[in-house]
Amino acid sequence: MHGYSDHKNELLKRLRRAEGQVRGIHRMIEEDTYCIDVLTQVSAATKALERVALELLDDHLSHCVAEAAREGGEVADEKLKEASAAIARLVR
Repeated sequence: MHGYSDHKNELLKRLRRAEGQVRGIHRMIEEDTYCIDVLTQVSAATKALERVALELLDDHLSHCVAEAAREGGEVADEKLKEASAAIARLVR
């Protein structure tokens, strides 16, 4: 079971909202909407996806990484490296 399983529906709801925002951006481009208005929507969609990513990261740390840390050894080391790499991808 994944760490996000307890609130999977909430994550899916956020993703559907972000998907709607991206479709709206597509429509704005098709309709030749003013650049700044499109950029504002791109920023909103980006922030929505970042919130999903941060929530998933928090779940991963509190569930998968914490469990691996309790086990210790190579599994713990690997999970910590994996989490560190995920954080690095998010902040780039």
